[in-house]
Amino acid sequence: MVYSQAKVIAGGLAHIPVVIAVFYFILTFFNKRALKFAEANKSKKPEPKQVETKTESKPVSTVKAESPKPVKKKHADVPVNIYRPKTPFEGTVTGNYSLLKEGAIGRVNHITFDLKESDPVLNYVEGQSIGIMPVGEDANGKPHKLRLYSIASTRHGDDFEGNTVSLCVRQLQYEKDGETINGVCSTYLCDIKPGDKVKITGPVGKEMLLPDEEDANIVMLATGTGIAPMRAYLRRMFEATEKEKNKWNFKGKAWLFMGAPKSANLLYEEDLQRYLENFPDNFKYTKAISREQQNTKGGRMYIQDRVLEYANEIFNMIENEKTHIYLCGLKGMEPGIDEAMTKAAEEKGLNWSELRPQLKKAGRWHVETY
Repeated sequence: MVYSQAKVIAGGLAHIPVVIAVFYFILTFFNKRALKFAEANKSKKPEPKQVETKTESKPVSTVKAESPKPVKKKHADVPVNIYRPKTPFEGTVTGNYSLLKEGAIGRVNHITFDLKESDPVLNYVEGQSIGIMPVGEDANGKPHKLRLYSIASTRHGDDFEGNTVSLCVRQLQYEKDGETINGVCSTYLCDIKPGDKVKITGPVGKEMLLPDEEDANIVMLATGTGIAPMRAYLRRMFEATEKEKNKWNFKGKAWLFMGAPKSANLLYEEDLQRYLENFPDNFKYTKAISREQQNTKGGRMYIQDRVLEYANEIFNMIENEKTHIYLCGLKGMEPGIDEAMTKAAEEKGLNWSELRPQLKKAGRWHVETY
């Protein structure tokens, strides 16, 4: 059968709508399938890939939950570095007197500065320190560097008016090549007179702050001028005006171990005896006078000897989580205290090298030595 060219073309054109319809049907069918697949998997999340670790897991039945360890509390509203070395405050000396009695060794003074003109106000809390910038220059012609001193007064000052700060300063003296050398800043402070201006920085320090709890127990180990922060603590605890101003009524136990070479070197003794008389249930005072008392071995009595002597009582207090221990004085006292605490701990079946870091972490072991 023979078809003309025109008929062939016409026949081909006639099939085009059919092809288009079939193509549209196929396209619509697959689009619907794709939409259904996407909707079905929309809410599914990919499975996390399992990573194999090399650590050996323990059976659930053998794993014991650890009890929470005490965490060191953060102190709120503690002023720090209100005045810095480049911008110190010039305080006026209001008092400077000796703390020693006749026959004492060395030179120790109680010095008070007026802070009324400070702007911003140089405020502080018990247990902090301030920096003193002595006048003059060193051997290289540069200004003397500041020295830090523990504050011996409460935040309200010795007059309870809140505008003074006091220090307890021992003049440093040592021998070198047959010559007596006087400490630069300590001599400067012991020599200043009422009316003199002194450059002051600070306050600094959060290590020696008192706990907030009224029923906390405070064990204090001090030698020499290390009594400075302890004096501030005890005034806060036992001075009637302080208690009224602070609305803080100490109900715990305070125990001071004080080391000195002679009885004449005991500092703030009148106040301590008054606290003993007025608060016998809350205050205990133990002295270690090296040149006048003997330890159990017949040697000089040092503060570490007293720690050993009262070890059982001290560790009974330490077992109470509300007990804090404060150590302040010459750095040389630390090894002796550590040795005494180690022996005392052993008698109680404890390991002091493990216990001390735990007390430190819990904010119950406070040390400031120099």
